[in-house]
Amino acid sequence: MTLQTLIGKPWADYGLIDSGHGRKLERYGQYRFIRPEAQALWAPASAAWAADGEFVPGSDEEGGGRWVFDRPVPRDGWPLAWDDVRFTAQTTPFRHLGFFPDMAPVWSWMRGQIAGATAPDCLNLFGYTGVGTLALAAKGARMVHVDASKKSVEAARGNAQLSGLADAPIRWIVDDCAKFVAREVRRGRRYDGILLDPPKYGRGPEGEVWKLEEHLPALIADCRRLLDGESRFLFLTVYAVRLSALAIEELLRQALGDLGGTVEAGELVVREEARGLLLPTAIWARWSRS
Repeated sequence: MTLQTLIGKPWADYGLIDSGHGRKLERYGQYRFIRPEAQALWAPASAAWAADGEFVPGSDEEGGGRWVFDRPVPRDGWPLAWDDVRFTAQTTPFRHLGFFPDMAPVWSWMRGQIAGATAPDCLNLFGYTGVGTLALAAKGARMVHVDASKKSVEAARGNAQLSGLADAPIRWIVDDCAKFVAREVRRGRRYDGILLDPPKYGRGPEGEVWKLEEHLPALIADCRRLLDGESRFLFLTVYAVRLSALAIEELLRQALGDLGGTVEAGELVVREEARGLLLPTAIWARWSRS
């Protein structure tokens, strides 16, 4: 098993400017923000950071905190773009800005997997505000987007409107992802590609509890039942630091190995603009037909 690195590079509307001393400085369009980053163990390139806002973490370990702004920032968000996808960035109570920019190389990789396919059917679980969904829909995929948060699904539909994909073949589903996948298995559905970006902990719309280490293996097993000999890919990202890339690689190898193809794993990183340092953000594992 050889781990690989997927590197997120700067693009016009996003860049990791600098990082260090447990923080990172990023640009989101015309605005700059400072956020906590436990992986930035080194010293920053510059001691003087100028930003429009900073997320100050709380004293607890559950992700609490608040935004402090030095300059006005649109609280309802502002438009950004990645390639041909348009979406809204917004400061949220959860320290991020309404999408995960480190996923950009994943979006590109998935597009490569469906290249040449005619209207492939793809599933985005824990789809959040839908940038991954729209990255595939813009290339002709028929999408099913599932998230337990009604607010997130509404935001995803708004991003589809911004991207000119309001009439694209996308099913927007507010549901517990594990329950939805189990029903799809009973219906005999199949997919060409599946993207999973599960949280460490979460709740479904009816109070269902999701715990990553406890529930991920069963979800992957059900996802396997939605794939067949013609399927193209499954991509899993994990932000829980307790797990290892090798662990989730073996999980996919055992669950999907009978399909043939290739199982790989590694780290998701973002390249810093100041010095070219690679800031790790998540681990991933994937299966692909190619």
